[in-house]
This record gives sequence, C-alpha cells and structure tokens, in this order.
Amino acid sequence: MKSLYYLFLLFTFFCLQSCEQPEQSQKQTNNTVLDKYNSTTNSSDLLYRDTVYIPIYSDIYSETKDVKFNLTATLSIRNTSLTDTIYIDDINYYNTEGKLVRDYLANQTLGLSPMQSIEYVIEEDDTEGGTGANFIINWAANNKHMHPVFQGVMISTNGQQGISFLTEGISISKQ
Repeated sequence: MKSLYYLFLLFTFFCLQSCEQPEQSQKQTNNTVLDKYNSTTNSSDLLYRDTVYIPIYSDIYSETKDVKFNLTATLSIRNTSLTDTIYIDDINYYNTEGKLVRDYLANQTLGLSPMQSIEYVIEEDDTEGGTGANFIINWAANNKHMHPVFQGVMISTNGQQGISFLTEGISISKQ
C-alpha cells in the first residue's frame, strides 16, 4: 500500500513538472510552437491518413452541477516510430457546444520526426472549452502501421486536494 502511495506521488510530481512552463511560453503563439518542430507544406502525397478525437476537460463538476473545478489540460502528441515522420495537418480545439475555439496550425503542416513529441497546454483559467471540450487531429504518414500516441492529461490542485487523469485519443476515420 505504501508503494502505491509513493507511485501516486511520483506520478503527480511528474504531471506537475510537465505542465509547468516559463511565463513567456505559456502565452506562445502558433508560430512559436511550430518553429521548434519540423514544418512542411505538403502532406497530400502520403499514403495513410487518420482523424483522432481526444476528450479534454478544462473543468469538471464538483459536488453539484453548479460547482466546477478548473483543470490544466495538456494535449500530448508522440511519434512512437523509430524511423518514420508523421505529419499533422490539423490540431483543432472545440468546446462543449462543438464550436471551434482554436486552430493551432492555421493551415500549416507539422512534421514530427521519429520519437519526437509536442504538447499544447490549456491553462487552468481558460474555461472556453468547458466540460465537453475536445481536440480533433488530422495526421498522415507513409506507413499504415504507425501508432502515434494522442493523450490528454488533466491536473489541478486546490489546497491539499489534487486531481489528475488521462484521456486517450481514438481514431474516428481511417483513410
């Protein structure tokens, strides 16, 4: 039982560290994020395309439907291939009503090299998405056996109470 407690503390510490960013980068623009990664302009020639849905919670209900608990949410995209690049055409953030809140790539294509990762953070005070927020990601590759990881990590603390959980992306249309 004690080892589970230490494992939980280690996981919480890891999540808190991964969500912290310097003040300057918290308000980064799409171009700042893209400058750090391998950008390309054309992925239309790639053989395999997929659309992934990732649930994200910028807040959740606490005690009653009238009380909400704000969360910091991180979208994590990880290229798990040792040899192939994946190309991301769209990273779109939608709110509970299904309305587009943000287009993170603005008609650009992002290339993630083998084993490369990228994260997008929805800050705790950003409640535009609501309890039913989600990301839709369109990606492509030359290899149909690619298995990138798309996850949402939500975390928050309030006094001595803390909450953290993970959501997994699911494919909603393979082409």
